[in-house]
Amino acid sequence: MKKQINVVGAVVVRDGTILSAQRSASMSLPGMWEFPGGKIEAGETPEQALRREMQEELLCTIDVGAHVETTSFEYDFGVVTLTTFYATLVEGEPRLTEHAEIRWIAAADLDSVTWAPADVPAVHRIMSDLAA
Repeated sequence: MKKQINVVGAVVVRDGTILSAQRSASMSLPGMWEFPGGKIEAGETPEQALRREMQEELLCTIDVGAHVETTSFEYDFGVVTLTTFYATLVEGEPRLTEHAEIRWIAAADLDSVTWAPADVPAVHRIMSDLAA
C-alpha cells in the first residue's frame, strides 16, 4: 500500500489574481505549479497547518477562509490528499524560500502554467468561482 500524504494549499486571492508557486528542482514534481502550503503534522487541523506552512515557506501570515476543494492523486511516491482553502494575506509579502518562483496569476489565466495533478481540480474550481 502506498504512503498516504495529507497536505494543504492556500488559494491566496488579491485583486483578481491568485498566488501560485513553482516547485524547485530539489522538490518532487520539479517545475510544476502548486498552491503554496504543505504537510499536515500530527495534532494540527488543516487550517493550523496552512497558517504554519505559509509562515515557514513564504514568510507571510494569512487568514484561512472557505474550503475550495479536497482531492486525492496517486503519484509514484504516494497518494497525496490535498485540501485547499481560500486565504487572504494579513501580514508580509510572500517571499521565496523553497520554490523556484512565485507569481500572481489572473484567475482567468491559471491554466497558462503546468499544475501538479493534485492541484488541477482546485484550479478548475477557482476559475469557475472567480469567473462567475
